[in-house]
Amino acid sequence: MFGPDICGPATKKVHAIFNYKGKNLLINKDIRCKDDVHTHVYRLTVKPDNTYKVSIDGETVEKGELEKDWNFLLPKKIKDPNAKKPEDWDDRAKIDDPEDKKPEDWDQPEYIPDPDASKPEDWDDEMDGEWEPPQINNPAFKGEWKPKQIDNPAYKGPWVHPEIDNPDYVADDKLYRYPEICSVGFDLWQVKAGTIFDNILITDSEKEADETLNDILERVKEEKKMKEKQDEEERKATEAAAEEKKDEEVDKEEEADDDDDDKSETKHDEF
Repeated sequence: MFGPDICGPATKKVHAIFNYKGKNLLINKDIRCKDDVHTHVYRLTVKPDNTYKVSIDGETVEKGELEKDWNFLLPKKIKDPNAKKPEDWDDRAKIDDPEDKKPEDWDQPEYIPDPDASKPEDWDDEMDGEWEPPQINNPAFKGEWKPKQIDNPAYKGPWVHPEIDNPDYVADDKLYRYPEICSVGFDLWQVKAGTIFDNILITDSEKEADETLNDILERVKEEKKMKEKQDEEERKATEAAAEEKKDEEVDKEEEADDDDDDKSETKHDEF
């Protein structure tokens, strides 16, 4: 399966899925698709040397090797099951400073009785129990003490697990090959109408694909001109409608002012 997938604000990617030995394999890379109103040409080129290229509108957006970017085969290398990190291997870059000592006045309670609190006059020890002042944050509290860190003189760096050849790995220099392609189908799910999918081409001729691409891109140029013209007409229509509405509001305000003037003149005549 190959083509764009746009779903909400998060998903805007190009799918490239191969079926290999009954399993569907997704590409291990994230390829960004176009997200606008214009027509675009998506193209997947697979070559006999097991390399591939994904292009949009003739521009390469991703390329590489089939075996590296899809999980067609088991890994060539695996971690050596017999290898273990030496017991004396120290991978701590920093250690506690053995010379650093906790200050004698460090340990202080987190909360202390409020020194400004006083026992209420109506407090009855027999009825209310023994009065205790409320607790407040202790300004002298410093939290848990930790010694400062220093470079570890015994640090050897991160231990890397040795790898060996995978005995189950089987090479396949025909990953690119599909003996036959009997049909073409669409996997579509839309919540917004207006998207058209056409001009599907499957070929073993890059020249034919290039010629088809160029023909489509020429039509796209005219399409963009038409869209720009349409957008300009809509912009002018919107501005004209806004201006007309503004004029109507001004006319209403003037009519209201005239009515107020007429009422004022009538009152003067009555006097």
